[in-house]
Order: sequence, then C-alpha cells, then structure tokens
Amino acid sequence: MTVIHHSHKLNRLFRLRLAIFLTAFGMLVEFAGGILSGSLALVSDAGHMLTHLFALGMSYFAILLALRPSSKKHTYGFFRAEVLAAFVNGIVLIFVAGYIIYEAVLRFMHPVPIRIYEMLFVAIFGLIINGVSVFLLAKVSSHDLNIRSAMLHELGDMFSSVAVVTGAFAIILSKNYLIDSILSFFICVLIIIWAIKLLIESSHILLESTPRHLDIDELIETVKKEIPGIHEMHHVHAWTISSSMYALTAHVVIEDCQVSKANEFLTKINELLKKQFNIEHTNIQFECLIKKG
Repeated sequence: MTVIHHSHKLNRLFRLRLAIFLTAFGMLVEFAGGILSGSLALVSDAGHMLTHLFALGMSYFAILLALRPSSKKHTYGFFRAEVLAAFVNGIVLIFVAGYIIYEAVLRFMHPVPIRIYEMLFVAIFGLIINGVSVFLLAKVSSHDLNIRSAMLHELGDMFSSVAVVTGAFAIILSKNYLIDSILSFFICVLIIIWAIKLLIESSHILLESTPRHLDIDELIETVKKEIPGIHEMHHVHAWTISSSMYALTAHVVIEDCQVSKANEFLTKINELLKKQFNIEHTNIQFECLIKKG
C-alpha cells in the first residue's frame, strides 16, 4: 500500500467519523422533536437515521480492517471487507425502505394530526445535518464502493428530511396529512433502486467477475499490438480486489529467449496494463513459441 493510498484512507476515515457524529446528533434531535411535536414522521426518520448510523459504523470498521497489512492468510490484506460492508449496507437499505413504506401505508390509512411548526423546524435542522454529511462523504466516494454505500445511506436520510420538510409546508397550506405519506413512498422507491444497484455492483466484485471497464479481447489485442514479440495471450483472468483495485493473471506466448529478455517483456506488459487499463496487480506466466517443423 502506497503512502498516498494510506493518506487517502485516513482522510476517508476522518470524514466518515465526522459523518457518524453528525448523524448521531441529528438522530437524537429528530427523535426528541418527534416526541414533542407528536410527529410519527420525525420519529420514523430518527429510526431511519439510527439504521444508517449502524451502517456508517460498519463502513468505518471496514476501512479500519482495510488499513491492516496483508498476511500469509490474507495475502491481499482486508480490502474485501469494504465490499462486504457495501453488500450488507445494500441489504439494510432495502429493509429500511420497506419499513418506511409500511409506516407510510399506515399513516395513509390513519392520518394523525401533529404540531406542524415544531415538526417543520426539526425537519429543517435534520436536513441541514444530512446535507453536511452527504457533502463530507461525496468528496471521497467516487473511487470507493464502501464510502459510496455510506453516502447512499446519508442521501436516503437527506431525501427523507426533504420529504418531511416538503410535507410540512404542504400540510400547512392544505391541512392534508396524507401528503407526507405519499412523498415518503416515492422516496423509498428511489432508495430501493439505489440499493439494488449497490447490491449488483458489490456482488459483481464478490463473485470475482471481470471489471466492468475491461474488455478481455480488447486487452489481448492491445498487448499484442503495442508490444512487439508477443505472439499470443491466453488463460486471461481479471477481477476486482476492491474498489478501483484490479488484478490479472495470464499466459503470454513469446519466442524462446534469455530470462533478461523475458523480464523486459514483463516490465512492458505491466506498464501497459497499468497505464491503459488501471491494473496494478498481475501474475504473468511466459510460454515459448513452438515452431512447427
């Protein structure tokens, strides 16, 4: 692990730790506000935040595991812990959304009057907390599936807060308490869509499928074209260790030559794979070209 990669991990840990603190504080405020105002929406949103707090904690400890050095039993370190946490977070998101839909249906069937202005004030406060948390995680989520899953949790909270704020304003104008339930339902549909995408992406990695950005046939042709002396490339296997960390094994056919010449081929192949395909972990086995006759 490079020093730069390590510093990026520490930066992600700091931002995730701060997001955890903000989410916990916002959860307590929303729960207290929900009890005082009689707003089930706020109490439900506080429970929603509690679930996300658990998910953020999982993401945090997954990164701590990833910082541990590799060992004889874990030769790639603990990077897959991040992907596993992302997979679990996706499942949690679906259950959370399902529970909110259930609550929305109950409220649709039995509207409950609430102290709307107290609800509005607390909801705006929760929205600000969630917005700050999303901003913190968005800065470091582009190349980290685990952080992205944590950010999706915060986005779910933020949209829930938007629904509560919007619903509060709409209820003030229309005196119709069903509006909040309708908004919550549509927001949960969006959360479920995001969660399914997250599950598909993390499952793709856990099943060691070929990275989505990689075309094996294109890679083989590029290596043969860019590096003279390589006749064939077969038994190519590529997979993702963790977000933006790719590995590849392959058999490369060259003419019979000295070991030093084979090392030159190896250096050129590794440089090409890193530059054009972002693959840094390789295991190349050379085979000699068998001339007929």
